[in-house]
Amino acid sequence: MSITNNTLKLAIEQIAAQIDPIGEEMNHLDGQLGDGDLGVTLVNGFKNLAGIKDDLPDDLGRALFAMAKSVTAVSGSSFGTLLATALMASGKQVKDRSSVDWPELPALLQAAQDAMIARGGANLGDKTMLDTMDSLIKALDGLQSPDEMLTAAQSAAKEALDTFRDQPNKIGRARVYAEKSIGLDDPGMMAISRMIDCFNNT
Repeated sequence: MSITNNTLKLAIEQIAAQIDPIGEEMNHLDGQLGDGDLGVTLVNGFKNLAGIKDDLPDDLGRALFAMAKSVTAVSGSSFGTLLATALMASGKQVKDRSSVDWPELPALLQAAQDAMIARGGANLGDKTMLDTMDSLIKALDGLQSPDEMLTAAQSAAKEALDTFRDQPNKIGRARVYAEKSIGLDDPGMMAISRMIDCFNNT
């Protein structure tokens, strides 16, 4: 079993099917610390992705590039920009390949994380989705099957939320509300956790 464009299609399909309630939750959470548009970004992004999923090429690199372009087309938010950046960075790692073994996933996430850090200027420990990415990379390292990876990813995403909940946000619009952010979940971190949970029904 390996990661192919069918894997990408299924991921888009499952998240898009559940994105509306996630979007409402993220708008509320983001509204406490920012401009409240994270949910809109997610809803628009995944509905646009759902519209192109059946046309994704077999080449995983080109497929991920197409996904990045689709997200960028409907989102000008920082989360949308970073999501597109992550997709592009992962795509560069798998260019000209039609399949990737599951144990390679942590390396793809690492490439995505590195690109997001370079693009957004945040660091690990700033209480952003980068910290969730870091937890995922560490949790998935050495695992072999998608089932065990999903279980590990769900746990890692929730552990990251628990770890950073009582810390202040240190970058972005949420930094202005640093003291207020203590005790609140970071919207980007929560968004990743919610998206991972969409895969429960596989």
